[in-house]
Amino acid sequence: MNHTPESGGADATGHRQQKRRATLTRIADAGLNLFLQQGYETTTLDQIADAAGISRRTFFHYFRSKEEVLLAHQGSGFSSSLQQEFLQQGPEQAPLVAACDCFCRLSTRYETPHSKAADRILRSTRALQLHKEAQLVRMEETLVQAMYQLWPEPSQRPILQLQAGFAVTILRIALEDWRSGDESQPLSYHIRGRFDAARQALSHQPP
Repeated sequence: MNHTPESGGADATGHRQQKRRATLTRIADAGLNLFLQQGYETTTLDQIADAAGISRRTFFHYFRSKEEVLLAHQGSGFSSSLQQEFLQQGPEQAPLVAACDCFCRLSTRYETPHSKAADRILRSTRALQLHKEAQLVRMEETLVQAMYQLWPEPSQRPILQLQAGFAVTILRIALEDWRSGDESQPLSYHIRGRFDAARQALSHQPP
């Protein structure tokens, strides 16, 4: 089959993106394995680079710090997939309903062994907990931008900002419910339960 210059360029771009994702995953996996084997604090960037088969300079093309390596496993891509997944929702849904459905579809990202291991490390020190909190703030920013695309009317922006913050707060509580239990129920069970409780409280209806 003959390829036009445009299709050839697209193929090359796709190959570069695929190669970059593979390298990023290799670095993140190497870092997490070292954190689990010898501890987060004692692991160095040089050790991560060596384990991933790259130079220290190449490392900084993908991550700025050890914290970012660890956060790459938090939710196994939940945050990076959030906007694309949310935009699959229809604008006929209420924003909180759309957020709940989106979170539930992505919830299995938190249930992977790598994500669970990263979460345990992130909760081990106050400094790492702050990085985790910052990630939730970025998640809220991503969600509100996605809401703006689904509901572009400028007059709706203030309420969409509130609903995005509310949705991420509900997700945070659902995650704590799931972690503090025996994980006999999937994370999506806790997400839906917390969103249902929030809707009942907002409508002043008894459970």
